[in-house]
Parts: sequence; C-alpha cells; structure tokens
Amino acid sequence: MIPRTLFDSDLEGFRDTCRKFLEKEAVPFHAQWEKDGQVSRELWTKAGEMGFLCPTAPEAYGGLGCDFRYSTVVMEEIARAGCSGIGWPLHSDIIMPYILNWGTEEQKQNYIPKLISAEMIGAIAMTEPGTGSDLQNIKTTAIKNGDHYVLNGSKTFITNGQMADVVIVVAKTDPSKGAAGISLFLIEDGMEGFSKGSNLDKVGMKAQDTSELFFDNVKVPAENLMGGKEGTGFMALMQELPQERLLVALTAIAACEAAIEWTKDYIKERKAFGKSISKFQNTRFKMAEIITETNALRVYTDRCLELHLDKKLTIPTAAGLKQITTDLQCKVMDECVQLHGGYGYMTEYPIARAWADSRVQKIYAGTNEIMKEIVARAELG
Repeated sequence: MIPRTLFDSDLEGFRDTCRKFLEKEAVPFHAQWEKDGQVSRELWTKAGEMGFLCPTAPEAYGGLGCDFRYSTVVMEEIARAGCSGIGWPLHSDIIMPYILNWGTEEQKQNYIPKLISAEMIGAIAMTEPGTGSDLQNIKTTAIKNGDHYVLNGSKTFITNGQMADVVIVVAKTDPSKGAAGISLFLIEDGMEGFSKGSNLDKVGMKAQDTSELFFDNVKVPAENLMGGKEGTGFMALMQELPQERLLVALTAIAACEAAIEWTKDYIKERKAFGKSISKFQNTRFKMAEIITETNALRVYTDRCLELHLDKKLTIPTAAGLKQITTDLQCKVMDECVQLHGGYGYMTEYPIARAWADSRVQKIYAGTNEIMKEIVARAELG
C-alpha cells in the first residue's frame, strides 16, 4: 500500500482512540442492533462525550473546530469495523454543515451544540416515493400562512429516520418556480402532524434505522425556515453534495480495505486439496487485482480529500469519485465473497454483511447513473 501523507501523529492518535472505542462499544453489540433495526441511543451519547460527533463544528458552538480529516478518520474506522448501522457521518458531516453553512445564527446556536452532544440526532429528508434522484420534482410543499408554514408530503429511505430528533426537510415553498422554489426546513420530532413510518426492511445495513416520514399539515414556525430565506434550498443541496459524495467514497475505500484484510486471513487459513487456497493461482490473481485497484483509488480519493480541505473539490470531480469508488466497492465485496466460498454467504462472516451493505452505495447520494451524467455534462456539454 502506498503510504498516506494526510494524517499526522495527532490524527493517528485520534484514529487509535476511535478504533478502540468502536471495538469496545460497538462491535460486540452490532449483531443485536441488526436484529433491533437500530443502534443504541447510549452509543450516540458516548460518542458525543468522546468528541466523535461533529468534530468539524466550530468552537463557538461547542465543537472541536477540527478539519474534515477528523471526520474522515471516524467514518473510515466505522467502515473498518463493519459497523454499518452507525449513522454518525450523516449526522456530523451532512446535517451539521447544512445548519452551519445555511442556517441563521439562532438556528446554529440552538441546534449545533445539541448535535455535538447527541442530545439531538439529525436526519435529512430529500427523497420521495415518486422522485428518487429528481429533486426538482419533489411534491412536498410548505405554504406560508401568517407567522408559520403548513408542511405536507412524505419522504422515504431516510437514514437515522427512526431516531431523528431534528430533520432537515426539502420542500417547495413556491411550486411554480421549480428548483428556485425549493426551501429547507428544520422539523423537530413531536411536532403535530409529523409522524414516522415503520423501520424499513432493507437488504443490508440492518442496524441502520431507515424510515418513511409523513407530514400532515405540520405547522412549522417561520423561524424554522433554514437561513430565514425562501428559495435557497436547491442551491444549498448542490453546494453540500460534493462533501456527501466524498463521504460515500471514503467509506467505500475503507470498506474495500477491510474486506481485503478479512479475505487475506481467510484464504491463508482455509485449505482445499491439501493446501491453503491462498496458494492457488486464481486466488492470488483475484487478490492482486482488487488490492491494486483499491490502492489506486485510495490515492485518488485522498487527493480529492486534499482538494476538499482546500475548498477546491468540484461537483463533477466528487460525482466521478463517488461513482468509481462505489463501483469498486461492489466488485471487491463480490470477489471476496466468492473467495470465501459458501461461508461468504453466511451472515456470521463479516464479508457477507459487508457485501449486502455495499450495494446501496451505488444508489444513495445520487445514483451512479446520475453521477456519470454530471461528469458527462461538465466535460461534453
């Protein structure tokens, strides 16, 4: 593996602390959380106490004021541990930045400290049953009525949906304006008319609470309009998506590296026809291929991380990165399952769960087909 140059001793110390925390507080319980359909609230609280939530939040709001490399460490260690149910990255690196970058000062003061401590768990509700990646055609509306808005609609596939205390909801405040009529709202659990559907039964990521959300004439105070201004929602979505797609890519490569390590251990121990299967040419060639491809995309992903730290990661570059890394993730998982043989299909083996978990990576944060279209539009017009 080519040495990484982005992480100094302080960051590696943070990584070691995070890894030990997950090994003690998450790994032994994750199988039960998969049966429960969500991780424990206690884990969130402990993570807040350890500084693992929202590490990039400014000190002015009670945060550590770290750069995005600290968030990277957390999400890489979650992937390495195979703890796909832990929804911290979305909470810390999607929800918190939306509020920080697009919220009013009052909204920042109110919500960011609570996200840091896990007093509140965050979610974002973009996708609707009939729209998928087509955000411009969402049907959820928020119509102004005096000092409040009336919110109606439904959302689906919402990560952290069951546990969320605050949800950023994408809605149309002026349906006649298309994308220019989209706004964001901060909706709190317990608001009258806001309800959560059942925890969705997914192929993978069984410990991640993913839900439908319903809004039936929810009376939303005007001060819960993100940034206090209508029509800025689509712009916010477009500007925040590169970090979200980088997050997905970083998780994908860390998951590939973990799967390769599990498979190395397995093929050295497993014997067939009187010798370790690591000695068979097919095994060696398959491993060489996925190791080399993962190493190559690790370097590319780290370069994109550098660009992001310098605020130079463009929308097309992030889209292409998300597409190529998640395609590789699915390939690596499939090859590693095959090398495990029948045991690779047994959920007691981490590779089986990682294989099922990986498939959604090509779908959320924008499908890989949409990612290709973004790149093509930028390069070809």
